[in-house]
Amino acid sequence: MKRRIYKIKKAGSIDNLKLEAEEIASLDQDDVLVKVHAIGLNFADVFALQGLYSATPKGQFIPGLEFSGEIIDVGSNVKELPGTRVFGVIRFGAYTSHVIVNKAYISILPQGWEFADGAAYPVQALTAYYALKNLGNLQAKQKVLIHSAAGGVGIWANRIAHKLGGITIGIVGSVKKIDVLKEEGFDYSLVRSPNIHDDVLKMLDGARPDIILECIGGKIFKESYRLMAEQGRMITYGAAHFGNKSSRPNKIVALTKYLRRPTIDPMLMMRENKSVMGFNLIWLFDKTELFNESLKEMAKLNLPKPRIGHRFPFDQMLKAIRLLQGGGTTGKVVVEVD
Repeated sequence: MKRRIYKIKKAGSIDNLKLEAEEIASLDQDDVLVKVHAIGLNFADVFALQGLYSATPKGQFIPGLEFSGEIIDVGSNVKELPGTRVFGVIRFGAYTSHVIVNKAYISILPQGWEFADGAAYPVQALTAYYALKNLGNLQAKQKVLIHSAAGGVGIWANRIAHKLGGITIGIVGSVKKIDVLKEEGFDYSLVRSPNIHDDVLKMLDGARPDIILECIGGKIFKESYRLMAEQGRMITYGAAHFGNKSSRPNKIVALTKYLRRPTIDPMLMMRENKSVMGFNLIWLFDKTELFNESLKEMAKLNLPKPRIGHRFPFDQMLKAIRLLQGGGTTGKVVVEVD
């Protein structure tokens, strides 16, 4: 039995991603074989393809971190039955028609959810939840500033923050995305400008955010740190300013941005009572118990279905990636498999 896969021989350019066919490997005793119906795309995929993501496998690999579908075969230790509708995560390997994954990393698809919903859920929702709950320790009535608020993580962060009693401030890069923030019920919304520090203070009547979710880096990171209230916590989980709209990264530009990246004096952090925490969801993949406990806790929040902004068929994977790379998306980009 064969499967279709998108494989890249060597990271460095999106153009190196090719559609191939290969034999499906045999299952270990704790594995399940899932016929994939939908794949969730993430900025980490773009960075991995361009060789800018430290967690990227060496040599050739299949990109993709999340999927949904139905089980069609199981290992000897697996109780789930073939035909069960599931969603799951994998440390690369989701860009395929069939995926083999350890049973610990699949979950039953909630009743009423489409496969696209399942593929749009785990990576971005877990990022937002862990950042706010475990790292940010969000308390009722605290203010949460969310960058790239119309994206997948941003939308989940708003929903989760409201469930936990927080007040949300959404920042987007284009006025076209403000309507999305209004539809999602952000308490405040703002288009990013060079005067973001002053704009936020004016909007909040001088109040400062208690928690900031930051995924851009560079000047935005620096200004966000300056914005925080005393005892503020900034969780940084991305560095979108390293991205570009070409197939391969400009190494000189990337190196320049790296060398000019913001630094924070720990003495200043103590004096101002501020914290910065970095978070990479790949780390959570290796903490199976914590990973599944976080999923269970999120389920108790009764969050609505994911907001899917863009859908593509499997044979248009590259088109979907380039749309995501361009930064004009809202909600989740999902690729659906026949």
